[in-house]
Amino acid sequence: MTKGTVKVVVCGDDKVGKTSLIVTLMKDRFIPNLQDVLPPVTINRDFSSNPYSPKSTILIDTNNEDISQLHLQLKSADVIWLVYSDHESYEKISLYWMMLFRSLGLNIPVIVCKNKCDRYDSTYNVDNQSSMSFDTKIEDEEFIPILMEFKEVDTCIKASALTKYNINQAFYLCQRAITYPIVPLFDARLGQLKPLAREALERIFLLSDNDQDNYLNNEELLALQKKCFSKSIDINELEFIKDTLLELKRPGATYDNPYYVEGKGITKEGFLMLNKIYAEKGRHETIWGMLREFRYTDSLSLDQTILHPKFSIPDTSSVELSPKGYRFLVDLFLKFDKDNDGGLNDAELTAMFKCTPGLPKLWSQTDFPMSTVVNNRGYITLQGWLAQWSMTTFLDYSITTEYLIWFGYEGDTRMALQITKARRFRRRAGKLYRTKVNDRKVFSCVVIGKRKCGKTSLLDSFLGRMYSSLYTPTTKPRVAVNSLELKGGKQYYLILQEFNELDETKILTDKKKLKECDVICLTYDSSDPDSFSYIADIFKKYNKYIKSIPIVFVALKADLDKQQQRCTSQPDEFCEQLYLEHPLHVSSLWLSSLNELFIKVTETAIKPEECTAGFSDEMNIDDSDYMQTAVVLGSSIGFATLLAFTLVKLFKPNDH
Repeated sequence: MTKGTVKVVVCGDDKVGKTSLIVTLMKDRFIPNLQDVLPPVTINRDFSSNPYSPKSTILIDTNNEDISQLHLQLKSADVIWLVYSDHESYEKISLYWMMLFRSLGLNIPVIVCKNKCDRYDSTYNVDNQSSMSFDTKIEDEEFIPILMEFKEVDTCIKASALTKYNINQAFYLCQRAITYPIVPLFDARLGQLKPLAREALERIFLLSDNDQDNYLNNEELLALQKKCFSKSIDINELEFIKDTLLELKRPGATYDNPYYVEGKGITKEGFLMLNKIYAEKGRHETIWGMLREFRYTDSLSLDQTILHPKFSIPDTSSVELSPKGYRFLVDLFLKFDKDNDGGLNDAELTAMFKCTPGLPKLWSQTDFPMSTVVNNRGYITLQGWLAQWSMTTFLDYSITTEYLIWFGYEGDTRMALQITKARRFRRRAGKLYRTKVNDRKVFSCVVIGKRKCGKTSLLDSFLGRMYSSLYTPTTKPRVAVNSLELKGGKQYYLILQEFNELDETKILTDKKKLKECDVICLTYDSSDPDSFSYIADIFKKYNKYIKSIPIVFVALKADLDKQQQRCTSQPDEFCEQLYLEHPLHVSSLWLSSLNELFIKVTETAIKPEECTAGFSDEMNIDDSDYMQTAVVLGSSIGFATLLAFTLVKLFKPNDH
């Protein structure tokens, strides 16, 4: 972004008119017989002007008598306004001034200005001043060698302090060198857009190609113009752009024009060529207008404060997508589902993520798209797409805000998210437990159990996958997310997480992970007599970490013969000792039992007090801590109110 204050150091040979340029700019008239050097002059921005221009610009006049002072001023500059007037001062640009800047290690833009062109330039015509465009200025024969030899030179311009010719334009060019720097965009020596600029413009093209046909038609071009510059394009301008691109031909090309196709519009290569022409003609503010509208900084990276906006999130709250966020993601899915089959195939998914750094790392780690709902061809469905983003937002909302921007979300991404209320706790029999949740739609459940007990099949069933008897060991954490509907038509998203035995022990002692967890699902194989003892030992060993988290016990493989468990307590008895419901008997072959389990887990997340271990129905909720605080606070407020009322009566002026 641009600086608040920009320093412009005006330098050049003696008698070239440096001081006259500054005075004419300030007074809007030529004043003869000026002092040798002016003190620094500050020009504040007109707040109705471009918001990207600096808030204030300091013009620093120089002379060449005190070289050390000149060097100090040059080192403090943001822009150098280098002035010459005649042939001798022109020659010294290359022989002295540019060499001086390099010896001082300056890497800042230089604006070369030919002053007194009314006296020294035979092409100058006082009657034709207003017709000179920036295009013709930089193409003057005098300027070409300078521009070609010195990459520091941003642009060149002719001016006359005497006739006020191009004074404002020269000053604007100094500001523009900071506001719209050319260096990040264009390599003058190679005559090409730089890689980062090309990459950013390609993304803008992709986001502007609403119908995804790889062309920008007139309607899309008009929409881009309106978005970036808040104005429309005249039909004649559209025709000029079209004719310009049609006249061009890629070197060595023997086929159709690669830049514009009749009836379709501008190609991606044509869009890049158009911006290259803008850079060559000195119209790089047009390029920056687009880049800034699409959230790019001066370094051609997306603004980190926009990618990752600051949130104030209570310790036990969660982050979810808002209706606005879901709407954007639905529209995005429909935009790229070109064959309207309700799923994103590999080509459509690749096209969608072309304007991003690629799939989020979190998705790759969780085996996307197999982490959510896909159709029979393995393509992610709209249901799965929304579930995947619900999970992503829950686990790491910063990924969501970043990708919303990459996808072209307009406005503050915080409006696409919503923060739930902090989780509340109450006390029963001296123990804390979580209370009912009212404003959350996304819940997380950690599935714990012995190897081969059926956890993986449970997650597959949750995603509607066919049961497979083939055993696949869980070597890395696995996630499954899907939506489900409870009674009353309310829709929720449930995230099931499975770990190997080593990771399970880490999770059960990780306070941060346990805070994110809404339910712990303790599973065992009801047909394996040694299965339940594993989760019984887990519960006893990690009870102090999970005692306030609701728990659901599940007996898997219920379609097989039930076995007596080799454990000090049988499952039903173990649950009774904890005042919890008996294990649910579930089989991946019994769809109704699966549905019952997933609903039970979600309802437990909503009403956690009903499945928290250690609380019998006879135990009353002990709110004494809260009631005592309320009584004391209420008494304090009452006393304070009475005291304030008494003081008012004492000090109130007598009306009589």
